Amino acid sequence: MKVPYAKKWQNETGNLRKIVLDCDLVEELKWGKPCFTYQKKNVAIIIPLKDACALAFFKGALLKDPKHILQKIGEAQAGRWIKFTSPKEISALQPTLRSYIYEAIEVEESGKKVPLKKASEYVVPEELQVRLNAAPELKGGVRSPNAGTEEVVHLSCLGREAGEDAGSAGGEVCANDLKRPGVQRAHRLSPVPRGICGKPKSLV
Repeated sequence: MKVPYAKKWQNETGNLRKIVLDCDLVEELKWGKPCFTYQKKNVAIIIPLKDACALAFFKGALLKDPKHILQKIGEAQAGRWIKFTSPKEISALQPTLRSYIYEAIEVEESGKKVPLKKASEYVVPEELQVRLNAAPELKGGVRSPNAGTEEVVHLSCLGREAGEDAGSAGGEVCANDLKRPGVQRAHRLSPVPRGICGKPKSLV
């Protein structure tokens, strides 16, 4: 599966992989991207974007985020990501990333779920509602107007794995993509050197 911008961010992806793998997560290839799991549950994923390389947490909304570096991903309720544009930025945040990764593992161990809004709880803009009422066949096929086209696939991956409904995660747009044979097939990636980080004594 060809991933746009993957080559552009090879160095950043490699550096992030080293940090995450040294924190004892298992690496698999999902949606064409390096995905990191704990006891077969998705914890984080590296996503190459047009303008940055992101480390995204499937249940990022549950992390404390003391450094205020997690960004919401479009309309996704559970997923949060941190964007990088150079290896230097990753290196500077290495201790913080390590702390966030271990906290994400603790969240997964605890079995906590992100409280999610139901589709019926979302407020539909008046103008859009008028148009939907005039054309009922459009209902169920409308993408969130706030989700950028580049983010749609990433939102569906994070949203579905975190238990979000398709509407809130943009999943209705690429549901067919995710059903294609081999898209969700996991493969172990090549190993990377250990020793980049050690488990912190406590989480901030």
